[in-house]
Amino acid sequence: MITNCYDLLAMKSLFGFFLPTLLIILCSHTVNAQVNTEIFGVVTDPSGEPIIGASVYLEGTDKGSQTDFDGKYTITGISPGSYNLIASYLGYETQTKYNILVRSVGTPDFNFVLVESAQQLDEVVVSNANVISRPKETPLSTQSLSAVEIATYPGSNNDVVQVAQTLPGVSPSIGGFRNDLIIRGGAPNETVYYLDGMEIPNINHFATQGSAGGPVGLINVSFIDNVTLSTSAFGAQYDNPLSGVLQFSQRTGNSRDFTGNFRVSASEAALTLEGPLLRKGKEESATTYLVSVRRSYLQFLFEVIGLPFRPNYWDYQYKVNHTLDAYNDISLIGVGSIDDFSVEAPEEFDPEQQAALEQAPFIAQRTNAIGITWKNRFKNGNGFMETTLSNNTLINDFTRYEDPENEVGIVFRNDARESETKLRYAMTNFFDGWKLSSGFNFQYSDYENTTIDQNRQLAFDTQIDFFKYGLFSNITKSFIDNKLDLSFGFRLDDDTFTTEDNLLSTFSPRFSLSYEFQKDWRINASVGRYFKLPPYTILGFRDNAGGLLNENSQYTRSDHFVLGLQHYFGPSSTISLEGFYKRYADYPVSVADQVSLANKGADFEILGSEEIETVGRGRSYGAELQFQQKLTNNFYGILAYTWFFSEFTGFDTEEFLPSVWDSRHLISFTGGYKFNRNWEFSARYRFAGPTPFVPTDLEATLDSYPEVILDYTRLGEENLDIFSQLDIRIDKKWNFEKLALNIFFEAQNILAQNIPQPTEYGLNRDTNGNIVNPRSLVPITAENNQVIPSIGIVLDF
Repeated sequence: MITNCYDLLAMKSLFGFFLPTLLIILCSHTVNAQVNTEIFGVVTDPSGEPIIGASVYLEGTDKGSQTDFDGKYTITGISPGSYNLIASYLGYETQTKYNILVRSVGTPDFNFVLVESAQQLDEVVVSNANVISRPKETPLSTQSLSAVEIATYPGSNNDVVQVAQTLPGVSPSIGGFRNDLIIRGGAPNETVYYLDGMEIPNINHFATQGSAGGPVGLINVSFIDNVTLSTSAFGAQYDNPLSGVLQFSQRTGNSRDFTGNFRVSASEAALTLEGPLLRKGKEESATTYLVSVRRSYLQFLFEVIGLPFRPNYWDYQYKVNHTLDAYNDISLIGVGSIDDFSVEAPEEFDPEQQAALEQAPFIAQRTNAIGITWKNRFKNGNGFMETTLSNNTLINDFTRYEDPENEVGIVFRNDARESETKLRYAMTNFFDGWKLSSGFNFQYSDYENTTIDQNRQLAFDTQIDFFKYGLFSNITKSFIDNKLDLSFGFRLDDDTFTTEDNLLSTFSPRFSLSYEFQKDWRINASVGRYFKLPPYTILGFRDNAGGLLNENSQYTRSDHFVLGLQHYFGPSSTISLEGFYKRYADYPVSVADQVSLANKGADFEILGSEEIETVGRGRSYGAELQFQQKLTNNFYGILAYTWFFSEFTGFDTEEFLPSVWDSRHLISFTGGYKFNRNWEFSARYRFAGPTPFVPTDLEATLDSYPEVILDYTRLGEENLDIFSQLDIRIDKKWNFEKLALNIFFEAQNILAQNIPQPTEYGLNRDTNGNIVNPRSLVPITAENNQVIPSIGIVLDF
């Protein structure tokens, strides 16, 4: 599909200018009097037991407090601004929340979970207690970002997934406009997503069925407490990851007051509301809610300026939390989207827009995920258990027409529905310094699809349903005064559909260690085996006779080996060097194209709806250097360089070809500086080396037009130019007695670098738009070096 995304974004950003500008003018006439505010939170141990008498204070100020009998604290008389918040208690490791944003209204609670220290109880200072740390189960290749860091990321448009794309080892998608997470040379569908422990297969609008990605994320940043991305070492509780696990931790709604925020950005408007339910008097409520709805306005803008695209989407998100008693909590969470992508012919002929009109699909997509979680803290204080029952559904109607202007002549149609109902149980116990986690998952999957493919002369109806189940266990222990951390875990997975695997054949052990061999120096290592069930588009594929062609598919296997060295310069800065090797087996290979499916799935298509054989192999290996500094002296940032190779085989398992993610070199930087008077400047830079792409088969495309056919026999013959993009953002915040206002200006591709894309083709037409006979294809050229400005607003009330 032809999409000159940078032209479209440059146009759309103009729409976000008017309302923010008006509000700036209004606010300029308001007295910005000094206001003070307060912050709240709770301090517990890992089991959820309140820590009484813990000290919580704002670094560099005299503002602080101690926790009460319930572990709660309140700090009053705070001037709005950015701070580092520190919690400490005798016998526990001190913890810092860096770069918290305190507003006059709408400041979330800041909660701490303190871990017991290996030092003696009469020692107050622990030398390395306050450093940037990672989970002991996954001490390598793990990055966490706070809500403030996400909300102010330049160039991300408050999109959580776009923020994750900037993290170390993550490649930008081709053209830089999709939210695919391409981690250390792996395919986009090798990452799984969890929202408060509930798996959500789809986190993007207009997602590619069978894969991932899409141009816009659907997770509302206003819900997020923090986001963690693991890129090579995954906890045993997660099933189906091969390259990454992206975890979204949501905050709980305000238990004291009704608050909300309204956000307008370059492409959408969002309203978020939160507060207590069933509150008695002035007490904190045991029940809270957090709800939001977002609406795009691109379809209206594109219609006004004459573009053929009509991207239209809604999304919604909610969380209701109820505290039953001191030991039991229940939460109801949900997220979903309503997407419609259509086209209309422009009034005047333009070769690029005409080709886009002809090749663009019509997409009607609905997603919904809902789950209820019960968390029970053991009364003896030695652990907790968590049970989640959830359902997620994807409805995807994907159509290409021979005549899209009049919506006649179906070339390709995919009318699919995926539904999963899941039960997850996990129990964590603490005893004598050991941490033991174990549990199981049980899933019912239901998939149905009607497919019409005129070019392949294929038409079938399919319906499959089956059960999938698994169990896991993991044990962790620290030795030698917390200098040595060891963790061992395993998973077992099976299902009632595939015929080639069983529970023991998917045994996936994983082991990690972290050792402080010298003060402020640690060596980290992990090794693990991971399995992934092929997507439903593969499992449910049939031929014209109705036969299931891929029922004998095997789970894809990935073995990870990672070794790293880490040095702490101080409590807030660290540098690390990691070497990694990923080895794949039983990877799906396309029978028609003779190529690994690892090279597909990053465009608007249906991945896996074809005959495959799980015979492919793959490997991705390299090294990664990273420096990170949390907020110190008003500066924060992450700088990383990744050097890697990514190669996969087809049916010839000895011939490794470079994948379409094999850019070899990745550089990423994100950082910011906070000035006085609540001004902030931040920047993001991304670089990817020359990346292989699959050229277009011109003869086959002409025969099947408007469907574009790629020539996979030429994979690796041509590379795109380097990808290089610098984005900047400027924030200004105002705090009033009853509202807080944040106005931000963003400029993407500020250096006006050309963003590389494969050559695209359309039918040869004359200046009036008439097809020139005999029919032929001509390259469509477009400028991809525009600077894209936009203005946005966030209003908290």
